[in-house]
Amino acid sequence: MPNDPIPTPDPEDIADDPLAQRNDSIFARRELLRIGHVPDSDRIVGRDGEIKDIEELLRPGVFGDPPGNAIVYGKTGSGKSLVSRHVTGRARAIAQNNDISLISAYIDCDQANTITRVARSLSQQAEYQSTRSLDIPDKGIGSSEYMDYLYTLLDDADVLVAIIDEIDKLGDDEILFKLSRAEESGKTGCYIGVIAISNKIEYYENLDERVKSSFQDDELVFHPYDAGQIREILNKRRDAFQPNVLEDGVIPRVAALAAREHGDARKAIEILSSSGKLAARNGDSSVSEEHVDAAQDYAEMSRFQELIRGSTPHSKYVLFALAYLQKSSLKQAFSTGEIYHVYEDVCKSEGTDPLSHQRVLELLKEWAFSDVTENRHTGGGKSEGSYREHSLLRDSDMVLDTVFEQPKTKQNIVSDLQND
Repeated sequence: MPNDPIPTPDPEDIADDPLAQRNDSIFARRELLRIGHVPDSDRIVGRDGEIKDIEELLRPGVFGDPPGNAIVYGKTGSGKSLVSRHVTGRARAIAQNNDISLISAYIDCDQANTITRVARSLSQQAEYQSTRSLDIPDKGIGSSEYMDYLYTLLDDADVLVAIIDEIDKLGDDEILFKLSRAEESGKTGCYIGVIAISNKIEYYENLDERVKSSFQDDELVFHPYDAGQIREILNKRRDAFQPNVLEDGVIPRVAALAAREHGDARKAIEILSSSGKLAARNGDSSVSEEHVDAAQDYAEMSRFQELIRGSTPHSKYVLFALAYLQKSSLKQAFSTGEIYHVYEDVCKSEGTDPLSHQRVLELLKEWAFSDVTENRHTGGGKSEGSYREHSLLRDSDMVLDTVFEQPKTKQNIVSDLQND
């Protein structure tokens, strides 16, 4: 038998272990700040109309009739997943009281990003709620086999409600076709309702026509929260903290920061949680606005680092060129040509051929779409004509330090640029 890679001390050896001491002077109920936590009805703010819409969609299902389908749109943190899961959970409980077997499933396509993974998750969640055990494998079979497992399990159920979150990340609408045609094609006698959640308003327009025809849906739009609603959301989670721990300005400050970012309640909760963790780590007795600002700065840096990690090399070179110009000049905005000239030097330093001027302009537009830069047309002078200027929305030092993971790479490129 192999040795345990994580040794466990004897109980008598841990009596004085500081880890065993529950000394949480900041938090009382951390679960209220956990992303993905579905709160009780009285903690859901500003979504009464949306809750009613989902209720009407699922109401037939709680009586054993066919539930509706819907595509739910809205920006990140607008309550789409929360409301959908909240109402679906209630529907399952009410159906149980009505002696109706209603199976529910929630799939996040940010994680389950292929049709096989979605089908596997659907079948395994259905098995968990079923009295039948099929020993569904984790790997080694395809989506069709997983769907067959699902249909077998649905033979014992009256209704399935499937929430497919961030479905636009799946890149394949075949799962909607399979689910919406399952009863018609004789795969199952179970009624199936689908709530497909997308951050992209154009998602439905891009669906295959055969999916559109079979997916008779409602389209529901969740609008961003305003600052007042975010403040109320945070106040309703105040009991995540010990009494009198949050200083007066903390919740208004977090709400203002989140409202600035299109009313993202998820981000607001993350910042509030991170502020508390920072206070606890520092051994402070309260959470202040200074903790909020520090948590926000850290979150922005983390998000930016993640964005950079997912970028192509030339996209990084273009951004580095703009940051270098802004750092080494009194100007704040630069033409595409000025950026391209420095970009060429960065490519030379990295030993690679530059892309075309037009492609660099497209990369700059992509950074603007990600709110890392902004651009505008300027009239120029009579001899110059109209051209586009670009400016950085992030701190230039942070960009220069983040674009290349190895500090030596940054130093070498800056040295080459200064010597040109």
